[in-house]
Parts: sequence; structure tokens; C-alpha cells
Amino acid sequence: MRTRSMVEWAFSLPCRLPWRHRKPSILFVLLAVLFSSACRQDMHDQPKYIPLRPSGFFPDHRSERPLVEGAVARGNLDDDDAFYAGKGPDGKPVDTFPFPVTKDVILRGQSRFNIYCAPCHDRVGNGAGMIVRRGYRHPPSYHIDRLRTVPNGYIYDVITNGFGAMPDYAAQIQPADRWAIVAYVRALQLSQNATMKDVPPGQEIPTPQLLSPSGGRK
Repeated sequence: MRTRSMVEWAFSLPCRLPWRHRKPSILFVLLAVLFSSACRQDMHDQPKYIPLRPSGFFPDHRSERPLVEGAVARGNLDDDDAFYAGKGPDGKPVDTFPFPVTKDVILRGQSRFNIYCAPCHDRVGNGAGMIVRRGYRHPPSYHIDRLRTVPNGYIYDVITNGFGAMPDYAAQIQPADRWAIVAYVRALQLSQNATMKDVPPGQEIPTPQLLSPSGGRK
């Protein structure tokens, strides 16, 4: 109906106008009709269900169907709870690491820590990072007794799911790197709270050289 009325309008222009003046208007209308005829709503009104929309097709009236029994995920099975969730069979945080902690693992953890954690927790883990100095909520120091005694899986879970004002970093940091960060946090805690008993037998400890008030070494 709309297309027909536009054509009728084009031909109903005042007859006193010369044909050479009416011709561009008619040509414009015909082009508009040609292009508008290709505009359909099929792509907009798709027969699909958005999440959580009810359905009258299934007996339970749910459009989202449960997984078929025995289905196995492809690529993201994540069946190792200790590695992917930091928890043991009892659902509690594990106090071990899911793989051997080597020097390379700690160095990797240091690299990731300095990128993602140091802006708030500072590079020594005291919670006085640059973001905190600019007004962000002050996180607790890693060196308080409570955090020095929590299981490794607890720290991993906080990185994965966040805690309080801290957002989760599951999307930014892969599971192996999260464990590497946990290993580096343990190294930071040891560096700030180590005693002579923690020094391996036979290893010499360099004596720190103090500076005199004038700036020279004593």
C-alpha cells in the first residue's frame, strides 16, 4: 500500500509543471521504491530464543536445554579441581601446588604479579600500590599472620573469583599463571619474614654494609 501511494503521488503532481521538471521527481521515487523493496524484517525477527525465554515446545517450558547425560566438554573440561579451582575433594582450599615449583615458575609468577597485582598490592606485597595511593581501597598486606597461614588454594581462589573490592582475574590470568603468582606471593612472604633457621646449612649470608651519615660506607 505504501509503495502504491508513493507512485500515485508521483504521477499526481500538478499538471502545470513541465514534464522535464516532473521527470527527476518520478525517477527519485522509483529508485526509493526499488531500494525499499529489499528491506525486509527476516533478519530482525528471527525464530530464536533469547536466554531464559520460555518455550511451549518442551514439556518443562524451558528453551535452554540441560546437558545430555554423559556429555564431555571439548577444550574446557576443567576436571582437575586442585588445578582449576584450588580445592580438594572435600571442597576446601588445598595447601599444596598442583605442579613442582621451580625457579622458572617463581620468575613467571613475579612477571605476572608485577603486571596485574603490584598496582594495588605494591611490589613487596604491603598493599600500598600506586592505585591505592590514588584513593583505591587499601588491601591487606600479604605479611600479616592471617595471610601467611592461609592455604595456597585460598590465594588462588581470590585471584580467580575476587574478594571484596578486588575484582576477579580469571579472564586475564590463566590457571597456570595464577599458581605461579601464588608461588611468588609465598616467596615475598618468606623474604619479609625469614629467620636464620630458614637459611640452608652451609650457605653464607652477606653482611649488609651500613652507610655513614656522610654517605660513605662504614
